Amino acid sequence: MLKILVHGCSGQMGKTLKSIIENDENLFFYGFSRDQSNIDKIFNSYEAIPQVDIVIDFSHYKAIDGLLDFVCKRKIPLVIGTTGLEDTIENNIFSASKTIPIFHSNNMSLGIQTLLEMAKIALGCLDDFDLEIIEKHHNKKVDAPSGTAQLIFDTLQEKNNELKAVFGRRGRDQKRQKNDIGIHSIRGGNIVGEHTIIFAGLDEQIEIKHLASSKKSFAFGAIEAARFLYRQPPGLYNMSHISRKDKT
Repeated sequence: MLKILVHGCSGQMGKTLKSIIENDENLFFYGFSRDQSNIDKIFNSYEAIPQVDIVIDFSHYKAIDGLLDFVCKRKIPLVIGTTGLEDTIENNIFSASKTIPIFHSNNMSLGIQTLLEMAKIALGCLDDFDLEIIEKHHNKKVDAPSGTAQLIFDTLQEKNNELKAVFGRRGRDQKRQKNDIGIHSIRGGNIVGEHTIIFAGLDEQIEIKHLASSKKSFAFGAIEAARFLYRQPPGLYNMSHISRKDKT
């Protein structure tokens, strides 16, 4: 039985994970929340946590550094699904991955990984097309653009390093430049998550879209990541490792 600690169990993703894990006889759930009124309190509470096999994190970017210290001391593999991380935290994650296996992705959906592969193919075929990224989320999401939108841009930029992100547009005399990728954020209602990549050419358009109808797809992806990561050596892993694990 895989004993999973969900770090950030009071949030929507944490509650979804709890429900799925508790209904799987091969998994055991242990939850740990954060004190939103005083984020520093969490750092003095880790020692009370019993030994677990793996940690899945959907908490808050301010809690990541303290969590990294905890899992490195205990040598516990870590799955990070929290988004909106600053560069310094990303660097700390990379450093910690030399001690323990860490799975880090801005989107845990297997469908998004397929969207990224499709987008790379389209980018290679549509040299003269303009690109735009539109992401939609619920009105309680605090970071913008979404981690997934950033992931999409980073993936495309890896294939063409001349691409430049433009976050929204306003004003006059702001003509679109050839290598711009406009990234636009919409927040409203209870939209779970929608990401659209637009390839706009002369007299034709292609759209690649991923629509999440519930948070279960992300939760199932995080659990799949946990199962994959548990037996891995120290290193930094992402969804691409899962999508190709049976092909290598």
